[in-house]
Amino acid sequence: MHYHEAADRLNGLQRRRPKLGTETTARMLSHLGDPQESADCVQIAGSNGKGSTARMLDSVLRTAGLDVGLFTSPKLNDFREQIRVNGRKIPKEAVASSFEELVPCLETLRSEDDMPTHFEVITALALHHFGTEDVDVAILEVGIGGRYDATSAVDPVASAVTSVSLEHTELLGDTVEEIARDKAQVAPANAPLVTGTDGAALEAIRGVSDVVTVGPAGGDADVVAAENGMRSPVESEVSITGPDWSLETALSLLGQHQATNAGVAATLARQMASVDETTLADGLRKTTWPGRFEIVERDPTVVLDGSHNPGAAATLRDLLGRYEYDDLHVVFAAMADKEYEEMIAEFPAVRTAYTASPKLDRAEDAATLADAFEGHATDVRAVPSVQEAVERAVDTAADDDFVLVTGSLYAVAEARDRWIRQVVPKDGPRGATADAFDDRTFADADPETVETRVFETLLRGEQAEVVTDEFERLGGRCVTSREGTPEKLVRTVLSGSVADVRSLVGRLRESGLGLAHVARQLETALDGPPAGPFEGAHPAVMGILNVTPDSFHDGGEYDRLDAAVEHAEAMVDAGADVLDIGGESTRPGADPVSAETERNRVVPVIEALSSLDVPISIDTRKATVADAALDAGADVVNDVSGLSDPEMRFVVADHDASLVLMHSLSAPVDPSETATYDDVVEDVRTELAERVLLAERAGIDRERMLVDPGCGFGKSAAESFELVDRLHEFHALSCPVMLGHSHKSMFEDVAPESGARLVPTLAATAMAAERSADVVRVHDVAENAAVVRTVDAANGSD
Repeated sequence: MHYHEAADRLNGLQRRRPKLGTETTARMLSHLGDPQESADCVQIAGSNGKGSTARMLDSVLRTAGLDVGLFTSPKLNDFREQIRVNGRKIPKEAVASSFEELVPCLETLRSEDDMPTHFEVITALALHHFGTEDVDVAILEVGIGGRYDATSAVDPVASAVTSVSLEHTELLGDTVEEIARDKAQVAPANAPLVTGTDGAALEAIRGVSDVVTVGPAGGDADVVAAENGMRSPVESEVSITGPDWSLETALSLLGQHQATNAGVAATLARQMASVDETTLADGLRKTTWPGRFEIVERDPTVVLDGSHNPGAAATLRDLLGRYEYDDLHVVFAAMADKEYEEMIAEFPAVRTAYTASPKLDRAEDAATLADAFEGHATDVRAVPSVQEAVERAVDTAADDDFVLVTGSLYAVAEARDRWIRQVVPKDGPRGATADAFDDRTFADADPETVETRVFETLLRGEQAEVVTDEFERLGGRCVTSREGTPEKLVRTVLSGSVADVRSLVGRLRESGLGLAHVARQLETALDGPPAGPFEGAHPAVMGILNVTPDSFHDGGEYDRLDAAVEHAEAMVDAGADVLDIGGESTRPGADPVSAETERNRVVPVIEALSSLDVPISIDTRKATVADAALDAGADVVNDVSGLSDPEMRFVVADHDASLVLMHSLSAPVDPSETATYDDVVEDVRTELAERVLLAERAGIDRERMLVDPGCGFGKSAAESFELVDRLHEFHALSCPVMLGHSHKSMFEDVAPESGARLVPTLAATAMAAERSADVVRVHDVAENAAVVRTVDAANGSD
């Protein structure tokens, strides 16, 4: 079965049915071999906060070294987002194979008039995937209630109820107490239920299960979780204190409610594993959760928040009070069955309200929402789409204003396109200019009418229709497909002359539906990749200086200060445009070293090289090492872990330094840690996009970031070669691109001896230069610099 067939059948399943209970899910799991029995299962229920708590628990347990499956609901764009192992969403082939295995059971259930819902099937597929991947822990966010939810087909070893409010009263009961008792049915048999509830809800839960309570300071909770102010515009300080343990950390999920959720997650982690306070603090700080008070822009401040009920809106109002701004602009979209009038009433003074309607049958009409805003905003405007509403709000807002997108996660999903959508060049950096056009014969021809370009992007359905119509009117070609894409997006491929694409840019600026931002991305793609931060040849040559005893290629050769300085000077003389100093090996099997040891290795070298007229990069994944290196005179941080240390992005921002973000599964490389990629280039690019956005939130401008696809780090040789071959596609991230490939094991099939890998390294350097790499990171500077100069000369560069 192909993925698109499985996805179509999954998305065609009913969303609700009159039958309640877990029996149908249990039958599917039995058919799949009861995969839930191979892992410790955790259920997290609640009216608000269960997704955040699940995400925090996942981060903590992975930081502790466990393999973790995470099942959350709802999604932003694609059901695959709901099923993750060690942070990576389920591969398409796993969806197809698991669903195909389940089909006979579904046919039997259909014949018995017991066809399951979409959520029930997704739950079964999630647990099957977790079993296949042999995870240690399976974290399950409960859908609705607890007693009859599909996730309750498992026997949890630990569980939580984060909060309780009136919701789904037609299913769960008319009072908070009834709803609390229903949710409390997730309680484990051999451990107390962890809960962040209080008052009547807590008393009702006590009647069902023993509990460990989590709450703010000043109460009588067993675990006290307190938010103690803002550490930065994107993090708050949090302290959590249990009976015999305590920790302090920072959270990117803001608010006292998130501090309580962090306390619930920490308590669950301690119930399940021997997780020390340092690991708890690190794991909590690493947690990110898109669309939950997510700051995606700073001038003006733009926040995406999926609050969808009055209680969450009241919390959102309190968070807004922490920020100084001139005017508040709100983009609001809500479902018709939600209490949106009560939500609107919770907002502080609104300058302009842009109401819109997500492309969903349940969505409330934009005009109706506009009526609800009367009296709550100075100016109210109903807008045709969420994307266009966001475009107008951001375009109108001054730098000191605040733009809030809220009301529904569906609205947040559509709004988030603006920050994560990528227009990808598919034809190489110079397009498909025909060499047959002799300059003398066609001297009068406009090059922009000759050169053909191909771009690919993902659009919403209405956007794709407009782009197709406009481009085909101009003489271009547009092909669209929904096959294999996230369910709400359309893959759109444009092919035409540069002149036609520029004309399309002009038309899209005035087309609405948020397409003005697509126009800007197309224009950037046409005009070529951004300039790198280093002067010299293009690509710039970054010379590797390992001051380590155990690096795979030259460990021990330059671990004395005098040898390191001598080699650095030689590399500069040979043509190095930048030097990359590393004090810890990331080769497979390398032993990690302490931050102190690493600092002692690199800082004296950096200080000694400060007189050289080239930028200095520090190759480290530790924020404390980066801080010391930048103080010593380094200009760039090359983080091979892609910000695994949550402090790293703030250190780089504070020093106004440049940052290299590399994609990796582990550093040092763990040969046993592999990943299944649907499309290695697309998957790596998508994951790097989230890292780039995370760095931007800390205050690092995109032009100061470089991205590195991470050849050899969790990729096979074939996958690494594909990354090199399609390197130009990473310019879709609007960052300079670096390739680190020198002497790596990706060449072992063509050069089995590690000492014979110079020639394939040079070949890959040539490929990178042809594909508009901005930096190549290499050991052999003279030889690679000659390759770069040769490619420049062949391409007619100055």
